[in-house]
Amino acid sequence: MIEWIIRRSVANRFLVMMGALFLSIWGTWTIINTPVDALPDLSDVQVIIKTSYPGQAPQIVENQVTYPLTTTMLSVPGAKTVRGFSQFGDSYVYVIFEDGTDLYWARSRVLEYLNQVQGKLPAGVSSEIGPDATGVGWIFEYALVDRNGKHDLSELRSLQDWFLKFELKTIPNVAEVASVGGVVKQYQIQVNPVHLSLPTPPLMRIPMAGNISNTTIELH
Repeated sequence: MIEWIIRRSVANRFLVMMGALFLSIWGTWTIINTPVDALPDLSDVQVIIKTSYPGQAPQIVENQVTYPLTTTMLSVPGAKTVRGFSQFGDSYVYVIFEDGTDLYWARSRVLEYLNQVQGKLPAGVSSEIGPDATGVGWIFEYALVDRNGKHDLSELRSLQDWFLKFELKTIPNVAEVASVGGVVKQYQIQVNPVHLSLPTPPLMRIPMAGNISNTTIELH
């Protein structure tokens, strides 16, 4: 058999050369046009729900936020695993879907069930789903360093949150820019306990007054 193949190849040298040339061109084209990921996406199809409940202990967050969310998300079509984590003031729920589930379909289903359970959560609690990205979508990390010592951590964090973050989000295919570290700037209203005994406005009106004072007023 091998002898017959060799004999036929020698007798049809032109066809053999043309076949080899075609395979070489096809192989080169395939190598150039085949998409190759530096980090293949082997993660599950998942949707993350982040809920903020400021100032509450992890146990309260677990009972009033994480538990209602996880029990509701168990009914989402295609969901195979639901995991909930409670931290101080924050709740994270991971809804993991069956392999092959379309990510955008999964996100729409989670949003649908999230709207249903929103009425069961405490007042003032806000929930949002994570960015449209996979588990291996972390591509770049940078740090803001003031080598001259003219800015403190609060100013560097404000520069990140109010300027750099929005500029980076304009880059195509960037789903989220997460800020970590630094000091988040706060404005605190400190009430004098002695003045509370005087005939002054009730304590509950102080946050309302703070919100009003934070409103931008345009003068024409």
